[in-house]
Order: sequence, then structure tokens, then C-alpha cells
Amino acid sequence: MATAISSLITPPALHGRCRSAASASVSVAAPARLSFRAVAAPQARRRGLALRVSASSAVLEAPAEVAARKLYVGNIPRTVTNDELRDMFAAHGTVERAEVMYDKYTNRSRRFGFVTMSTAEEANAAIEALNDIEVGGRKIQVNVTESFLPNIDRSAPEPETVFVDSQYKVYVGNLAKTVTTEVLKNFFAEKGQILSATVSHIPGTSKSKGFGFVTFSSEEEVEAAVATFNNTELEGQPIRVNKA
Repeated sequence: MATAISSLITPPALHGRCRSAASASVSVAAPARLSFRAVAAPQARRRGLALRVSASSAVLEAPAEVAARKLYVGNIPRTVTNDELRDMFAAHGTVERAEVMYDKYTNRSRRFGFVTMSTAEEANAAIEALNDIEVGGRKIQVNVTESFLPNIDRSAPEPETVFVDSQYKVYVGNLAKTVTTEVLKNFFAEKGQILSATVSHIPGTSKSKGFGFVTFSSEEEVEAAVATFNNTELEGQPIRVNKA
């Protein structure tokens, strides 16, 4: 009975042709789908990635062009804020960024900062207008920054003894670039007892950051150091000594 019903619905010859066609369809279509997933899709992804990289590269700015717009602003009053620094330069063009640098230990201004103008022409105009003008009783210095510090001394830092920290500590700022930890230590040790001294360096180099610290054994020694050494000259520059 089952055979008779099947024959009525689908004749045997047609039934066979259907099976053959289905088998042929599977044998042909399956490899095509596998080929697309294994080869064509990764190529498409790589092409898309290449396009994205190319588009991103097109908007990158050369280092020299960035350096020509970035200004170093030195000898600014300690009270100048980021907003005040921005306002100072805004009259001479579009200020993209203005930042006063602060000491990470004392959170006090290091009396210098950086301003990035939108064009090199605006940066030059700001230099012409603001370099050597007086702000808060101090003549500020405005210059184009070195192009990513090309002249930086990349030699290994000088070997130094371990710095002995203490709650009785002074911050020593405005150090000449020639002042080493040993020079700073000897300078303070000439007029009193100290625990330790250190000059901060740009990581991985022997280039001084222009400040350091000296530690003592008592609060009285700290106060005596501030009174004795603040505004004294070391290596041709008056140093600033304050409680840290």
C-alpha cells in the first residue's frame, strides 16, 4: 500500500530524477560556500583594514609641524592657572591647549607651561608679542619647543646613591641643568647636616628636570635650610628652597 501511494504522488522515474538533482545541487553548492568563507572573507576584511589605516594616516600630522605650533612658556608666576595661561595667548590666535606644569610631590606650579596654537603663524605671532613681557612682576619666556627634544641627552643616568626620604624635606627649584645630585648634596652639606639629596631626571636619561629634594633629621634643620639657601646662587642660578 505504501508503495502504491508513493507511486501515485511521485512517479518512480521522476522521483529518481529529483534525488539526482538534489544530490548534484549539494555536491556543487557546498564547495562554493566553503571557498567563500575561507578565502574571500579574509581578503575583504584585509581590504577594509587597509582602507581604515590609509584614512587614519592621512590625518596624522608630522612631528615638526606639531613642534612648530607648541610653545614653551617659562618663568611664569606660580599663581598662573591653565585658564589664565590660555587667556594670555588667546588674543594672538586659537589656543588648542594650555597647561601649567605642576610638581607631583608638592602640587605647586613649576613656573612653566606649554601652549599649543592652531597654526605655526599664530605661534610666531604669540612669541613676538609675549616673549620677555612682564607678568606678575616676572619676565616670561616664550619660545617654540624643541622638536620632540632632538638634542636631549639620552645617555644613561649617572649612578646615584639611594635617596633617603624623610618627613623633614625641602624642595629645591630652578636648578641649573649642570647641577647633579652630588653637587646639590655637597652644596647643602657645606652649611649643615643633611640626610640625603636627589636631583630629578627625565626617565631613562641624565637630563635634569630642574628641581630636586634635600632631606633632614628635624624641622629645625628644614627651617634653617630654607632661611639659608633660598634665593642663593648655585651654578650661576638663584635657587628656590621651600618646605616640601
